Amino acid sequence: MQFTVAIDGPAAAGKGTIARQLAARFGFAHLDTGLLYRAVGRRMLDGTPASIAAATLRVRDLSRTDLRTPEVSEAASKVATRPDVRAALVAFQREFASRDGGAVLDGRDIGTVICPEADVKLFVTASAEVRAQRRWIELQEAGHNVEAAQVLADVQARDARDSARDSAPLKAAEDAILLDTSDLSIEAAFGIAAKTVEELLEGKA
Repeated sequence: MQFTVAIDGPAAAGKGTIARQLAARFGFAHLDTGLLYRAVGRRMLDGTPASIAAATLRVRDLSRTDLRTPEVSEAASKVATRPDVRAALVAFQREFASRDGGAVLDGRDIGTVICPEADVKLFVTASAEVRAQRRWIELQEAGHNVEAAQVLADVQARDARDSARDSAPLKAAEDAILLDTSDLSIEAAFGIAAKTVEELLEGKA
């Protein structure tokens, strides 16, 4: 059976954690589509033109251990504004989404562009301040010495860039369920998401 869950939202809203937990709960495959852009950004920083990096991306590129740095995050956000890069990665994502056994994809344009016919669409968000605090803690734990104020500025700049780009801007699909995690624990947020998927799965069965 094919069953697609599309999860969109800004950086550090919790969509990746929710997506991974949903995949584990229901036995679905999971794709963090942000990793595609991080991998392209990493290769661009290494000297490969972004268009070529996207067109020749391989699954092994997603397992690199240097894709979570602030430098790569910035590069990923920039290459994601390029229509040629986005077009090169569309087929990769749609093929993943259509696999048998179910799939969960999280990103910024899954419900609007990649999988507009997804069975479940969630838009996971939180205030910029809450998301910046979460990202700052992650960076500190990973050994990156950054100021909290700079992380907030970076989050706000990325939000503006992602929402204003001409190609597949960040926005909720009209039929997406909004899940604001600003005041929710990850357990509570996952519970809401899991209940939504469960109800729609039962309806499709």
